[in-house]
This record gives sequence, C-alpha cells and structure tokens, in this order.
Amino acid sequence: MGNIDGDTYSDIDSDTVYVVYDDQCPFCRNYCKLIRLREAAGRLQLVDARQPSPLMDKITAYGLDIDQGMVVKIGTDMYYGAEAIHVLALLSTKSGIFNRICYWLFKSKKMASFLYPALRNCRNLALKLMGIPLVNNLQQK
Repeated sequence: MGNIDGDTYSDIDSDTVYVVYDDQCPFCRNYCKLIRLREAAGRLQLVDARQPSPLMDKITAYGLDIDQGMVVKIGTDMYYGAEAIHVLALLSTKSGIFNRICYWLFKSKKMASFLYPALRNCRNLALKLMGIPLVNNLQQK
C-alpha cells in the first residue's frame, strides 16, 4: 500500500511503528505481545482496532477492513494484511524463538501472501467459536 497520499498525522509520531490489531482476538493479541522490533526500526505502538482513534478513522476512510487484515503504519506508509506481517518480520529482531520463526515464515512476500489468508481465516473462525463479534469497522458510521 505504501505512502497514503502524503497525509499528515499531527497526533502520530513518525519514529513509531504502529500496529493496528484486534485485541479481542487471542492470536492477534499474543502475536503483538511477542513481536520485538529492532531498535533502529523505532518504537512499537500497539493500537486496538476496537477502540476509537484517529488512526482507525483513517484506516476506515481508506476502506481497509480490519477483519481482513492488520495494519502497520510507519511514517506516511501504511501496510495491510500480508504486506503488514511481511514488514513486521523484516523489522523484527531475530532474538527469541517466536521472532525467529516469524522472520523465517514471513520474510518472503510470496510466503506471507500464501500464509496470511489461512491465519486470517483461523482468527475469524476462533472469534466466531468464542462468540466475539468482528470489528466491522467498514460497517460503522
């Protein structure tokens, strides 16, 4: 997705990597708690997609369905779904087994594009089985 029309965000720090995810999804929540970025990548800021925020407003305005993919925002660049997990893999440290596994699974755009839909479907099924509604950010007014 890359640069989003040169939009500026006065409330968003350009030295921060924002990860917008569903905190009620146990897979998403645990992934976000375990991921570690290299120091040079910037500070990691987790954003719960279920909570109102200017960033979620922008994501919705761009038509990005958070139930179909997480979002990573770095400066004016926004990455969605498989591209987001690929970027996080490249920015992550290789310390710890979780980060090493994620790096090797998602360092390739092709592999991330192959695996991400299955992960997303598992997430949506898990939420359904747990009785947790989807975020439905595109359906909200």
